[in-house]
Amino acid sequence: QVQLVESGGGLVQAGGSLRLSCAASGSIDRINYVGWYRQAPGKQRELVAAISADGVRNSLELVKGRFTISTDNAKNTLFLQVNSLTPEDTAVYYCNLDVTVNNLGALDTLSAWGKGILVTVSS
Repeated sequence: QVQLVESGGGLVQAGGSLRLSCAASGSIDRINYVGWYRQAPGKQRELVAAISADGVRNSLELVKGRFTISTDNAKNTLFLQVNSLTPEDTAVYYCNLDVTVNNLGALDTLSAWGKGILVTVSS
């Protein structure tokens, strides 16, 4: 019912920047939560940054001051601006949206995940 497509990843040198995007499509009535997560090789998936329905922002301590999460609600798109990248930021990055969908007039809530996009930072 909801599809997420991530873009903007790739290979970048240490100190560089990228802008990750996550475009959502489907019968979205309301977005309740947005977040970016990442999973490095051999490690568990971790929350990078998120915005709750009431606008409260949360981010991983390691990325504060370097990563910025934002949204374009009109386009149902989520962004993650990543600056001053280090090799330790190398990971697959996933977007996650908790949404309310309109299913033929009935409202339902669900959590959608993107397939992930690779960010590789070379030293």
